[in-house]
Amino acid sequence: MNEFILSLAPGWALTHASVLLVALPLIAGAIAAALPWGRAAWGVVVAVMAASLFFAAILTAQVLTGGAFSYTLGGWAPPVGIEYRIDGLNVGMLLLVSAIGFLVSLYAPEAVEDEIDKGKHPLFYAAFLICFAGLLGVAITGDAFNLFVFLEISSISTYALVAMGAGRDRRALTAAYNYLILGTIGATFFVIGVGFLYMATGTLNMVDLAARMAELGDNRAIQVGFAFIVIGLGLKLAMYPLHVWLPNAYAFAPTMVTAFLAATATKVAFYALARFLFIVFDQGFAFEELALVWLIAPLGAVGMIAASIQAIFQTDVRRLLAYSSVAQVGYMLLGLGIGTAAGVSAGFLHLFNHAAMKGALFLALGAASVCYGVTQVKDLRGLGRTMPWTAAAIAIGCASLMGVPGTAGFVSKWALFNAALDNGWYWAIAAIAAASILAFFYVGRMIQMIYLQPAPERGGEPAPALRAPWLVMIPMWILAAANIVFGWYADLPVTLANAASAAIWGGAP
Repeated sequence: MNEFILSLAPGWALTHASVLLVALPLIAGAIAAALPWGRAAWGVVVAVMAASLFFAAILTAQVLTGGAFSYTLGGWAPPVGIEYRIDGLNVGMLLLVSAIGFLVSLYAPEAVEDEIDKGKHPLFYAAFLICFAGLLGVAITGDAFNLFVFLEISSISTYALVAMGAGRDRRALTAAYNYLILGTIGATFFVIGVGFLYMATGTLNMVDLAARMAELGDNRAIQVGFAFIVIGLGLKLAMYPLHVWLPNAYAFAPTMVTAFLAATATKVAFYALARFLFIVFDQGFAFEELALVWLIAPLGAVGMIAASIQAIFQTDVRRLLAYSSVAQVGYMLLGLGIGTAAGVSAGFLHLFNHAAMKGALFLALGAASVCYGVTQVKDLRGLGRTMPWTAAAIAIGCASLMGVPGTAGFVSKWALFNAALDNGWYWAIAAIAAASILAFFYVGRMIQMIYLQPAPERGGEPAPALRAPWLVMIPMWILAAANIVFGWYADLPVTLANAASAAIWGGAP
C-alpha cells in the first residue's frame, strides 16, 4: 500500500508535502473568509481537506518505507532555521487529523446550517481551516517555539469556533471564555518552560535541544522548564484535574466542532507531551522518571476513574461524553507513565481508537440533534425506532468505549493491560478494569434510553422514523465501522502506534 501511494504522488508532492500540509489550509482560510457564500466556503474546505489527507498519506508512506526525514524552511539549515520533522511519532497524528478533518467537513453542511447564522458561515469555515492548520503545525514542526505558535493558532481559532455555538445555546459564550482563560494559562506555562530551556541551551530546535540538554545534565533551569511544559501541555490535553475547560466546551460548541476537537485537539497536545517527555528531555534524567511514575501515571489512573464517575451523573449527553473523553485521556497518560515501548505504543493505540469512538458518537448525536433536537440523555428515548441507523452507530461507539471484545476499544485496552502487566503495575490493571466497569454504567444509560424506552409521542402518535441526510450518514458510519474493523483487523492503528514507540526507542521510523 505504501508503495502504491508513493507511485500516485507527483514529484512536487513527494518533495513539498510537509509544508503544503500546513500552508494550504492557512491560505485557504483567508480565501474562505472572503467568500460571500457559505456553500462556496464549504467547497474550499472539502477540497483542502481532501488534499491534506493525500499529503498526510504521502508522508506516512515515506516514513514507513524510508524512515524519518526533515524539511528545512527558507533555506536556513537547523538549528538556526525552522525544520519540519517527520517521523514515526507524528505521521500517525498527521494522518489522524487530516482524516478526521475530511470526514467532518463532509458532515458540515447540515450541522452548520442548523446551528450557525447564515451570514457567519464563511467565517466559521475560515476559523475551522485555521484551527486545522494549527493542529497540523503542532504535530509536524521540529522547533519548540514554532510549536507554541501553532498551538496558539489552533487555540485562538478554536475559542471562536466554540463561541459560535451561541446561536444554539448562549452558554457557548461562557464556555469559550473559560476555554480561552485556561488555554491561555496553559500556553503561557508552556512558553515559559520553552524559555527556560532556551536560557539553558541557547537553541529552540528540538533535536538540538535534546543533544545539548544531554550534555548539560540535570540542572535547575532544565528542571523548571520541564515542570512548566508538563503543566502547560497538561492543560491543553485536559489531563485530570486540569480538565475543567473541556466539558462545557464540548457540550455547547457546534456539533461539527465538538466532533473534530474530541477526535483531534487533545490528541495533538498528547503527542506534544510525548515528544517532550521522551525525545526532547533525556530519559535518563531522574526528575523525568519521577514525573512519569509519580505524576503522569497516577493522574492518568485517577482521571480514568474520577471522570468516569462524573460522567455517570450527567444529564446532558454531550457533557457525559466530554467527561468520558477526560477518562480516555487518562488511559493514554497511563500508557505514557508506564514509560516502556509497550506502554507508549498502547497509549498511542488508544489515542487512535478513541478518535474513532468519539468521532462516531458525536457525529451520531449531531444527527439526532438535527432531526429531533437531542441534547439530554432522556431525549435519546426510543431513538432505536425513530433513527435506527444513527442509533446503531451510537451503540457501536458505546461498545468500543466500554472495551467490548471485537471493538477497537478492546484492542487498545488489552494492549494497556499487557503493558501494565509486563511492568508489574497491578494497581494500573485494577484502574483499567474499574474505569471500564464505570463506562458500562454511563453508556448503559444511553443504550437503555435508545432501545428499552418507547419513542416520544407527537400529537398522540409515536414520533415518525427519520433518516439523517447522506452527508451526515457517510462520515458517521465510516467512523462507526472503523470501531469494528479495527477491533478485528487492527494493522493500521497498531502499525502507527508501534512506529510512534519505535521513534522513541529506536529500531524503526
